[in-house]
Amino acid sequence: MVELAHILRQFGAVYQQTHSDQLLPSHRRAIHDICHCRTAVFGGHLYTCPACHTTQYSYHSCQNRHCPKCQHQAGQEWLDRQQDLLLPVPYFLLTFTLPAELRSLTLGRQKLIYNLLFRAAATATQQLTQDPRFVGGQIGMVGVLHTWGRNLAYHPHVHCLVPAGGVDENGRWRPSRHNFLVPVRALSVLFRAKFRDALKRTPFFRQVATAVWRQPWVVHCKPVGDGRAALKYLAPYIFRVAISNRRILKLSGDKVSFRYFASDTGKPRTCTLTATEFIRRFLQHVLPKGFVKVRYYGFFAPGLRPRLSAIRQQLLAQSPITITRLEQATPKPERFLLCPRCGLPMTHRQRIWPRSRWPPVA
Repeated sequence: MVELAHILRQFGAVYQQTHSDQLLPSHRRAIHDICHCRTAVFGGHLYTCPACHTTQYSYHSCQNRHCPKCQHQAGQEWLDRQQDLLLPVPYFLLTFTLPAELRSLTLGRQKLIYNLLFRAAATATQQLTQDPRFVGGQIGMVGVLHTWGRNLAYHPHVHCLVPAGGVDENGRWRPSRHNFLVPVRALSVLFRAKFRDALKRTPFFRQVATAVWRQPWVVHCKPVGDGRAALKYLAPYIFRVAISNRRILKLSGDKVSFRYFASDTGKPRTCTLTATEFIRRFLQHVLPKGFVKVRYYGFFAPGLRPRLSAIRQQLLAQSPITITRLEQATPKPERFLLCPRCGLPMTHRQRIWPRSRWPPVA
């Protein structure tokens, strides 16, 4: 099976040489880590079979958040930590998308623009939900950055998970309508205005065409069920990488073919790109070092968790509905490395220390 690591090992060095002026440090780190994931570069252990003396190496993962091999269990582990976000109410998923005209600006200043995107989406939603016609109180939000379309195209947007209601100034819960949170047209206008006002305070506002501030900005809102279903819906957006190894179909010469599902029909399609273009598209979605792609607002903010607990108790007292807890990840049983020749458990012989995370500087 062809993996992302195979493509980066074969074409990554040439890509770095020809695109050195465009590569960010996070791009170089991602290429290096994915290429050497589960190799001696990251260290590991040497095992020996006491019966037939066969030796076996077990190497560590790179733990890079953009590596397809290292994000398999992360989604369930995150869900296990979200029990405090469960409320016995319906939830909505809001999606805020940057216009295509801002994408070139965003690629060169990812940390700045992504931060503005988060801030504009959160402040616009919180301001509109304060209106008594809709919610009339403080809401909670979980925001997640997502940057890719199904064919690896650059498509930065933020998903925000919001309970159907909020808390007024007296601490009372005010439910929203069952299938309506806020008017999306008004939210779109407010989102655009918040982003524009924030960008005005940076040196890059003049680089944006005036027409961008006149055109409609895309905002979607849809109900996604109860808290348990909503969090499970959101988890893949947090830990899915731009492309998984199972979607890569083949590497033929310098052409990479991968599978995706068309957004309009839902039918599977195949996209074939040169290896250079494939790597370029993948690296567009590598986030800056230390960038936080999951953010909490309102009564979901870490500093307001005591208030969230009081809200939950209030709702449970008003409603017979009980909260179904998320399934806990099954503890991993103790595993033994089995001998590939005779099948008996192998014994640890030696620890292999990792090399430097960075390749030597030329």
